[in-house]
Amino acid sequence: MADTFRLQKVLDAFRSCLNENKEVYIKYYIVGWQELVSFMNSLGNVFSFISKDVVSKVKIMENFLSGENGSHYVTVQSMVKYELENDLVDLTKRGNHPESGCRTLLRLHRALRWLELFLDRLRTSTEESKTSVMCSDAYNESLAQHHPWLIRKAVDVAFCALPGRDTFFTVMNAGDHTEVVALLGESLPLISEVYQITEDLYAKNSLLELP
Repeated sequence: MADTFRLQKVLDAFRSCLNENKEVYIKYYIVGWQELVSFMNSLGNVFSFISKDVVSKVKIMENFLSGENGSHYVTVQSMVKYELENDLVDLTKRGNHPESGCRTLLRLHRALRWLELFLDRLRTSTEESKTSVMCSDAYNESLAQHHPWLIRKAVDVAFCALPGRDTFFTVMNAGDHTEVVALLGESLPLISEVYQITEDLYAKNSLLELP
């Protein structure tokens, strides 16, 4: 049984994610995601369509990190350089490398944007705000464009079953509403920075649309 989710652990992981050269450590990126999966799972099955995919992608990245070429997978930057130089990425169509590190991390990267947008809406929400609307809006701004119609419709239905705002704040185990909002205010800029550095790196190397 996993430890109870604590928002502080997400903050700690993403704070450890960047080195002094603003390179993204894959090890801590994975830890951050494991905590976010714990967050999604603590709300029941409503996010399972995303969390199951994330868990499988995290496993692939862990295997790269612990594999014989693990030294090339220490940072996102070193992974991109290594895989591109060694033709280990399918750039235009699915081929020999459907589970390349670059492609796998791109899927996590897109999902991270959705969670970042949703948590930011939660941070600035009021008692009247509906979590289903916040989550749908965040999804439509991020992941939706990468999902086929059927999945988008299923997601819409799933979000309708989301618990209220109070449940989300309780699940974060960070004190009262004010303390949760403050901790989100600390965490989200770190997540956003990791996201933006990855986004810029992928854009520079034309990797944002990997098949």
